[in-house]
Amino acid sequence: MKKLKEKISIYVVKAPARAILIAILFLNIVLFFAAAAIISAFSPDLRGPEGYWESIFYTISMILDAGCIQYVVEDIGQAGVALIVICTVTVLLGMITFTGAVIGYITNYISNFIDNANFGKNAINVSDHIIIINWNSRASEIVNDLVYSNKKEVVIVLISEDCEGVKLEISERISATVKKERKRLEQMCEGRNFLYRFFYIRKHRLRNKLSVIVKEGDVYSTKHLADISISQARTVIILGKDIQNNTCRFDYKEKLEQRESGNTDTIKSLIQVSEFTSSEESADDQIIVVEIEDDWTAQLVEKIIAHKEKSGKCNIIPVPVNRILGQVLSQFSIMPELNKVYSELFSHKGAEFYCDNRDHGVDEIEIIKDYLNNHVSAIPITTLETKTGNHMFYVAEEEKDVYRSEKVKHELLDIRVNKDYWLKRRNIIILGHNSRMSDIMEGFKTFVGEWGHKDGIDRDILNILVIDDEESLVKQDYYRGEDTFFVKDCMAASIFEWKEITQRINEFVDAHETDTSILILSDDNVLTEDIDSKALTYLIYVQDLISDKIANDENFNPGKIDVVIEILNPKNYDVVQSYSKTNVVISNRYISRMITQIGEKEALYDFYRDILTYDEEESTEYESKELYVKTAGEFLKDMPDVLECKASQLIRTIYCTTPDNNKSIMLGYVKPNGKTILFSGEQNKMNVKIEKNDKLIIFSNH
Repeated sequence: MKKLKEKISIYVVKAPARAILIAILFLNIVLFFAAAAIISAFSPDLRGPEGYWESIFYTISMILDAGCIQYVVEDIGQAGVALIVICTVTVLLGMITFTGAVIGYITNYISNFIDNANFGKNAINVSDHIIIINWNSRASEIVNDLVYSNKKEVVIVLISEDCEGVKLEISERISATVKKERKRLEQMCEGRNFLYRFFYIRKHRLRNKLSVIVKEGDVYSTKHLADISISQARTVIILGKDIQNNTCRFDYKEKLEQRESGNTDTIKSLIQVSEFTSSEESADDQIIVVEIEDDWTAQLVEKIIAHKEKSGKCNIIPVPVNRILGQVLSQFSIMPELNKVYSELFSHKGAEFYCDNRDHGVDEIEIIKDYLNNHVSAIPITTLETKTGNHMFYVAEEEKDVYRSEKVKHELLDIRVNKDYWLKRRNIIILGHNSRMSDIMEGFKTFVGEWGHKDGIDRDILNILVIDDEESLVKQDYYRGEDTFFVKDCMAASIFEWKEITQRINEFVDAHETDTSILILSDDNVLTEDIDSKALTYLIYVQDLISDKIANDENFNPGKIDVVIEILNPKNYDVVQSYSKTNVVISNRYISRMITQIGEKEALYDFYRDILTYDEEESTEYESKELYVKTAGEFLKDMPDVLECKASQLIRTIYCTTPDNNKSIMLGYVKPNGKTILFSGEQNKMNVKIEKNDKLIIFSNH
């Protein structure tokens, strides 16, 4: 008996739902047989073996329908009181033990099923989908950018907590994007009649074709990973966890130091995921994109790649977040106009980068010339040997434009390219700091390596002033190192010393005839409530300084100061835009968009790495290619005051007139008021009007 009690106790703990169901069935079986025996004994018509089995039938009928009591008690006046009481008690007990218990059990089962579905605990049978593991401040931008792809996609998010919060964040982000795009279409249709507006908006409106499923579970669990069909996913994105949201101020510094040393969570997730994707049962050509924020994690990821990556099966792409953002921010402070250019090219909205496979051993110049002669809807920019083979890269509105052929009939323009063109000296003020300072400085260093030497003579191409708090400057040793020689001066100042800060900025701007770029950085090593606070404060200082200079000097040109502000929270974008029409860099958004595109085309990672990196100082010739913004009147010789032509003519003229060792492709241009035009669609139908002060968007190796 003791052993039986122990077994029952263990079974109830291991399978409580099943134990309750068995108990319900057992009690009802006992009730059926006991009630049938008593009814058979008290009813003269139901005595004997045949009457007993008939009593069981009547008992079940009474429990299911109380009105069936009439089969046992045909005449209440003639039936005994005991039989009536027994039948009534049987009906009441049956309502409790059978009807009520079964309804309660089924209701509870359905409720649990719905709850599990809401929290994503049910297994999902799906293939060719996108999986996001973990959640951080960049994650919602990945989902949001997929909306612009205009494709039906299934996106599964696996997180360890706050399922409802993530669902709400995704819903709000996508809803805001759809509303913004509708408002943009309505503005484009202003002045048109109702029918035109209705059909135009209906045709071009942004449609959310994503099916986003958020599952709450253990991101390291083999079962939970199998439940989201990870072995059949097209792309798996492993994000680093944010520590701002779940850490108190006192513990934050300690956790931050641990994170800077390395991210063991990322390593553990990658090991678990690669076990699935490298198996023979997994889908072919799966892409794993993993965020990397430190050197230690990067080294371990490379070791995992060496052991787990299989050609044609598991392709692991480590994305160094800090290095990429450092390169992007350094390029934007040198050429602020690139912010709007990259913002479009790195996203699914508007023109973007595409690629396809190309045969080895074919001359790049001949390929591009042949393509330009037979296509007008896309711009070929370069060929590149990547990990997955040789690829050709393009800029186009849609992927189908890359393959749309049409013979080009335009003649070349009577202009030439200035072969001796050289970028002018850049004056830059950096306000504040972030965790990517060393990567930003490395970006400046490579720029000086390529543009700081001409004909064997050193050129003072970069002049930087850093204004930051003393603690941060001490940490960087006031940028006295040999690798930061281009930082000519530093000023230690608290964020509250606005007079001293604005005075130093004013002195720097007045001391140089050429333009000054002001790069305002947002500290990403702060708690959630403090994010972007200092950056917005610096913006107020700078904007007020510009307003004062305009008011006090009628000859002052506001275009002499270019402001680039980094913000981390996209919600602050509208705040910045309402206060100042500056170049706003939402750094998290850039990484998110790049991850989205890399997850679709692995070759784009090597391409992005190439265009964001300048040539090393020791290079004997210019190899890597980058995007540049070059003044039209200086870059083009024999250019009239106003150049009017078709986009197809200008693209082909510039490419054909540049030397073979520095072929240049024009992608668009920027007007002095900041309006940016990227060539996409049918170039032979696109009218171009360029003045000497306009800036050309050029893709070249120098």
